[in-house]
Amino acid sequence: MIETINLTKIYKDGTVALDNISFSSNSRVLTLLGRNGAGKTTLTRILSTQLLPTRGEAYIEGYHIVKDANKVRKIITSIPQEAQPVGMASPYEHLIMFLTAKGNSLSEAERISRDVLKEVGLWESKDKPSDELSGGMKRKIFVAMALASNSEVVFLDEPTTGLDPYSRTEIWSILKTMKSKIVLTTHYMEEAEELSDDIILLHKGKIIAKGTIDSLLYKLKDKVRVEGVGDIKVGRLRISYVDKEDASKYLGKYVVKPITLEDLFILYTGESLEEN
Repeated sequence: MIETINLTKIYKDGTVALDNISFSSNSRVLTLLGRNGAGKTTLTRILSTQLLPTRGEAYIEGYHIVKDANKVRKIITSIPQEAQPVGMASPYEHLIMFLTAKGNSLSEAERISRDVLKEVGLWESKDKPSDELSGGMKRKIFVAMALASNSEVVFLDEPTTGLDPYSRTEIWSILKTMKSKIVLTTHYMEEAEELSDDIILLHKGKIIAKGTIDSLLYKLKDKVRVEGVGDIKVGRLRISYVDKEDASKYLGKYVVKPITLEDLFILYTGESLEEN
């Protein structure tokens, strides 16, 4: 169980990164979805004991993130977005260093590393310096660490940012096999839809919606999105939401699309979820 109560973070310059965030989740994959600057990374850093909140409470599996920080750290693994492999170290060396630092014996670390590198498709490149690997393979090293940790809760901050669609899909497949509970941050709508059991939609430090994908989209369940006409303006694009039975009136004149999480975000904020 992950729980927050009025969790708030205000930086020294006055920026309110989190504004009274309250939620509880026992889902296998909890996704924090929002644009860059929404507060996703701040929230994961606080929950993973890397950053102190300004006020409020938070618990991981019953442990208070401040009072029981050492206990929390023993049951979690956190992979930040900015994590980069050591250039000269191979994938195998990365996992050995990571696992021995987590308290595994060398023989245990070697066994686990072999199994995990095969599972994530890095075995053939296990001895290559990381500098010689593609961006997707470098990111796989950190996903392999998360998989190898066997932690109760794993925090993954934007794990597929900057990757090509094929590499992104590969990492999705790996994450689906993990037994740990996952707290995932992303601004990719497709990633959230593919992986999430529960979603928290963040915008400017506040929760604007939370629930399963089906429950979040229920209010739009009989609608389609029409681009090029309507009262809702997103950038230079005009959008309207019409009943599915009326969609044929717009075909051939406008772009008609099925409803996604981005549409919920647009209705709440007037902005597109994916900034590009």
